[in-house]
Amino acid sequence: MEMKNWKQILLPYTQAVEELKVKFRSIRSEFISLDEYSPIEFVTGRVKKISSILEKAKKKNIPVDEIEEKVEDIAGIRIMCQFAEDIYKVIDIIRARHGKDLYIEEERDYITNIKSSGYRSYHIIIKYPVQTGHGEKMIFAEIQIRTLAMNFWATIEHSLRYKYKQNMPTQIQERLTKAAEAAYQLDREMAEIREEVLKCQESFQLESNLIADIFSSIQALNNKNSTRDMHEIYEMFWTLWEEGDMIKLREFSESLQFNT
Repeated sequence: MEMKNWKQILLPYTQAVEELKVKFRSIRSEFISLDEYSPIEFVTGRVKKISSILEKAKKKNIPVDEIEEKVEDIAGIRIMCQFAEDIYKVIDIIRARHGKDLYIEEERDYITNIKSSGYRSYHIIIKYPVQTGHGEKMIFAEIQIRTLAMNFWATIEHSLRYKYKQNMPTQIQERLTKAAEAAYQLDREMAEIREEVLKCQESFQLESNLIADIFSSIQALNNKNSTRDMHEIYEMFWTLWEEGDMIKLREFSESLQFNT
């Protein structure tokens, strides 16, 4: 594999990352548009740098001409969740797509089987078909699913390992281990108040939808009523809004819809 071919080799991986990001962001959007809780908080993706690919191949004694067949994370997607419980919902979503637009090759559970470093995440290795100008190409991609707390720790740990390579000072490693435990405890605490958090988020979403409905009705009434009438309608809305009485706001919304 000559260096001059790398750009061409990595193009399908870049395409795969972009397509997978769109797919999972669309799933999140679908949940939200249906006023349902989304287990997906946000999605990122990247293609490994050439230097990182070669470094991994060297570490694992993979010949350069076998990199595409044996390096499974050249294309990487990361799905972040609010709660640890959401991770398994995302896993179910991915499993349901197996045989349709992706093919699961392997699952690696680093949540149940935490790495010695303290790293926690759930990895799914997939094969993904990319449509190129030369036909379909099946490539490996890695999907990492983790909570925000897991991701924060992993990002810091990755940066430190990159800096120190194999020579991380013992003191820093010990503090990382303590930080990993703190991140784990944070996820546990969040799990304890999960229902309360979800209720608050649901209440906020219902309120946002109600306000959107009210303004939609006000716009519809704008062409039917005088400036004075519209001024009174706006005054009534702001009074109810400041009171924060959702029952009165809902009744106000229904009265507006009745008059449109």
